[in-house]
Amino acid sequence: MSDADPRPWRIALLIDADNAPADLIDEILTELSTLGVINVRRAYGNWTKVALNGWQDRLLEFAIRPMQQFDYSKRKNASDMAMTVDAMELLYTEHPDAFGIVSSDADFTPLVMHLRAKGAAVYGFGAAQTPLPFVNACSRFLYLEALKEAHVGDEIEFVGKAAAQPGDDSTPATKASVTAARVRVPTSKLRQDTALMNLLRDAVNATADESGWAKVGAIGTQISNKASFDARNYGYATLSKLLVAIEAFDFRDEGTSRVSVRDKRNSRRPA
Repeated sequence: MSDADPRPWRIALLIDADNAPADLIDEILTELSTLGVINVRRAYGNWTKVALNGWQDRLLEFAIRPMQQFDYSKRKNASDMAMTVDAMELLYTEHPDAFGIVSSDADFTPLVMHLRAKGAAVYGFGAAQTPLPFVNACSRFLYLEALKEAHVGDEIEFVGKAAAQPGDDSTPATKASVTAARVRVPTSKLRQDTALMNLLRDAVNATADESGWAKVGAIGTQISNKASFDARNYGYATLSKLLVAIEAFDFRDEGTSRVSVRDKRNSRRPA
């Protein structure tokens, strides 16, 4: 979908119920609804299992279609294969602009890579132990622990809302993001995260004007075009708050849509 297209994104939400908590579906739907209309809502699992009983009320409340998939052999569930087959069918028949994939299973990594290669954005949601290959494959991945904490706070947002574009390459997520902490990662640890610091400084440099100032909105878009990244995975509601916490950047026009930052190492340059 081009920037000139005024219609909202059409989103297909596919949930691996065996690897996702029912109690956070409200937050996931709220998150995706900021990006577009969730036309398809499906949850996959063997609904004969007692372990999935907690899903019933949620499925009814949020109009999520339960997709039954019996286990074909012991200690193996076929839900992930059924979900993958349906995702491929949706991709080529309904042509959604984006997919929401709720799972902590790295087996979905090839699927996510294919969906993105065909031009669909993929927003992943999973637990803190989600393997990095799956995290990195997504256009944006948000840890469920961080999502829950963010919705308790005052401010939530996806930085760089229209970030995922066809052909974008994802760079590996930093190890610090795996903490998906309920508490904010302190300044000292943020600054010790070399991959994070390089990611932010590279984005600032790439979008800065002649005086070294870069708008935070442009920084967010630059990062999203390069990596699966969300400030809330570090415990901060927005990219601006994360940049403030790092204490490596000067700010101007704070509190406005023009808020900009500059690497303190370049602060001697004239504004």
